[in-house]
Amino acid sequence: MGRMGVDLLLFLFLNMLTGITSQNTENLTIIVNGSKTIAETDDNFVCATLDWWPPEKCNYNQCPWGQASVLNLNLNHSTLAKAIKAFGSFRLRIGGSLQDQVDYGVGDLAQPCLPFEKKQGGLFGFSNGCLSMKRWDDLNLFFEKTGVIVTFGLNALKGRQQKKKGVWGGRWNYSNAFDFIQYTVSQGYPVDSWEFGNELSGHGIGASVDAKQYGKDLIALKSMLDELYNNSSPQSLILAPGGFFDQSWYAHLLQFSGDRIVNGMTHHIYNLGPGDDPHIASKILDPKYLDQIANTFINLQLTIEKYGPWSSPWVGEAGGAYNSGSQQVSNKFLNSFWYMDQLGMASKYNTQVYCRQTLIGGNYGLLDTNTFMPNPDYYSTLLWHRLMGIDVLSVRVNGSPYLRAYAHCSKDNTGITILLINLSNSTQFNVTVQNDVGEYKTRILEKSANQQEYHLTAENNNYLNQTILLNGSPLELTGDGDIPSLDPIFVGDSPVSVGPLSIVFVVMPDFDTSTCN
Repeated sequence: MGRMGVDLLLFLFLNMLTGITSQNTENLTIIVNGSKTIAETDDNFVCATLDWWPPEKCNYNQCPWGQASVLNLNLNHSTLAKAIKAFGSFRLRIGGSLQDQVDYGVGDLAQPCLPFEKKQGGLFGFSNGCLSMKRWDDLNLFFEKTGVIVTFGLNALKGRQQKKKGVWGGRWNYSNAFDFIQYTVSQGYPVDSWEFGNELSGHGIGASVDAKQYGKDLIALKSMLDELYNNSSPQSLILAPGGFFDQSWYAHLLQFSGDRIVNGMTHHIYNLGPGDDPHIASKILDPKYLDQIANTFINLQLTIEKYGPWSSPWVGEAGGAYNSGSQQVSNKFLNSFWYMDQLGMASKYNTQVYCRQTLIGGNYGLLDTNTFMPNPDYYSTLLWHRLMGIDVLSVRVNGSPYLRAYAHCSKDNTGITILLINLSNSTQFNVTVQNDVGEYKTRILEKSANQQEYHLTAENNNYLNQTILLNGSPLELTGDGDIPSLDPIFVGDSPVSVGPLSIVFVVMPDFDTSTCN
C-alpha cells in the first residue's frame, strides 16, 4: 500500500474513532519515569497451559474441552503450529488439575498405560491417567518444530495416602517421576522447568499436603534432578507449589525446602469467580475490582523477599473465571481487558512468567477448542509478546481510573511501549504522555513520525464479539491459514486517542530514557 493509501486508512480510522465517542471526551496525562526500572520479567513472560482434561470434563451443562488434552490434541493441525510459531518462542506449561493423577508409561509402572476415565469417588471425578512415551515423543517433536519452551507439571501425590477428606500425608514416591525424567534426559528433550504439584498448597483444591512435607519432597526432587542432569549448568528450574497463594503456607514451604531449592513460586489466579457468574462482565470493567488482586502480587513478592530471595514469583495458571471459564465472556473481546490488565499488573511486581489457562481447551483458550481459530486474547497476547520488553517502568495516570496504563522498555526497539486500557463504554480519552525527568519535573514529548499505535476494538462495538479489530480492520487468518500481520498506524502525535472499550499499544521509539536505550 502506498503512502497515500496509508494516510487514507489512518484518516478513516481516526474519524471512525471520533464519531463513536464524540459525546464524551476527556483529556488526561500519563507520566512515565524512564530513568529507572521498577521490575523485570522473563524474556518469555507470556505463557499458556496445555491441560489434561478429557472430553468428559463438564461444567454448567456444557462440555467445552473436546480433543484439547495433552493426551489427545491433534498435533498435526496446521493452525495450531502456525499460532505458536508466530511468537518466535513460546512457553507452554503442561499441567492442570489432573496432573497429580498422571502416571508415566515408562520403567516399572505396575499398571497398563490408559487414559483418564470418569470414576465415582475419584479425585475430580476421574481415575488416574497415563502419559505414554510414544505420546511424549510426539509432543517433543511438536515442541521442537514450533519453538516451545516447556514447563512440565509433575504428579506430587504419588505414594501419599488420604488421611481425611482433602488432606493427604506421607512421603512422595518419586520412582515413576525418576524413570520419566531419566527417559526425558536420555532423549535430549529440553525441559526448562519442572513444576511440583497442582493446587495442593494451603487448603488445596481437592487435595492438600502439609508445607513441611512438601518442602522435604522438593529437596528430594532437587537431589534427583542433580543426579539425572549430572549437575550440569544450566539445569532445569524447580517451580512450586502451583496453587492459590496462602502467605503462611508459602512462607513455610520456602523455610522447609531451604536455600536455592525452589526457583519459582507459582500461584494461580481466578479472581473473576465461577464461570457461570452473571457479574463477570461488570467485574472486568470495574477498576476497583481489578485493583483487588494487587494485594496478592504484593504479598507474594514480600514473602519471597523475606523467606526466599533466591526465588521469584510466577503466575502458573490464570483463567479469570474457573470451572472451564465463562461461555459468554472468556473467549470474547471483553476478556482481553481483564487479561491485559493482569499482564500489566503482574509485571509490576517482578512476576517472571504469566501462564494463561489455556492455549486451547475450555472456554478460556487462546485458540478455539473445535476450530483452532484464534480468539481475541490470542492477538492481544501476541502483541504483548512482540512489543513489551522485560524492563518495567513506573507510570502515573493523572485522570480517570477507567484509563489503565502500563509501560515497558520496548522489545527489540529503542524507547518505550505503553499499554493503554479504556474500561469506559462511553468516554474517549485523549492521552498526553509526559516524561518524568526527575526532581519533580516533567517534559511533554515532541511529536514523532516514528510513533506506532495498535488500537484493538470489537467488531460492531460489541465487546462480547469474538471478532477483534486492529486499527479498524478485522483480524482473520489469511487465505493460506497464516496468522495475519499485525501492522501499526503511524500517528506521529501526542495525545493518543483511546476510544471507549479499546486497548491500545503505543510504541514510542524516540522517548528519551537512559534505561531503555
